[in-house]
Amino acid sequence: MNFDYNMTRVNRIIGHTDYKEYLVRLRERERGRKFCCHNLTHFLDVARIAHIINLEIKLNINIELIYSAALLHDIGKAVEDPENIGHSKLSANLAEPILYDCGFLDREVECILDAILNHNNETIKDSGDNLARLLYRADKLSRPCYICDVRNICYWSLDDKNLQIKI
Repeated sequence: MNFDYNMTRVNRIIGHTDYKEYLVRLRERERGRKFCCHNLTHFLDVARIAHIINLEIKLNINIELIYSAALLHDIGKAVEDPENIGHSKLSANLAEPILYDCGFLDREVECILDAILNHNNETIKDSGDNLARLLYRADKLSRPCYICDVRNICYWSLDDKNLQIKI
């Protein structure tokens, strides 16, 4: 079995100057946050869960697209949102130049941005088997509510909380 995936462009993202700056800003903005944080650990959890689902149900979505979408889906939380456009749109706006700098093609950028824009859109959960739906699902599954100290005051509904490990 060969697990030597080509992750060249994904590694360019994590080494990208702007991306590293957004991670620093996220850490600063969420300092003292009681609820789940949006950091590299969360991004990698989302990527790995999405990759597992991708393999399990044989979606055949390129691993670099999965990891790129996961690494970039919440970076909009690193910046102010004075126009209240939402972190998904902000994330897509910040992700686009990074993706092009890292060598992604137009159709790949479009697919990744669509996933980022829809990663918290509940209507996507019942749509086709695509990167957007995969990212939505993995993002929700990544939260360890079953061990969270503040789950009783979390705004997530009881039905949405992950009170058991599941895929």
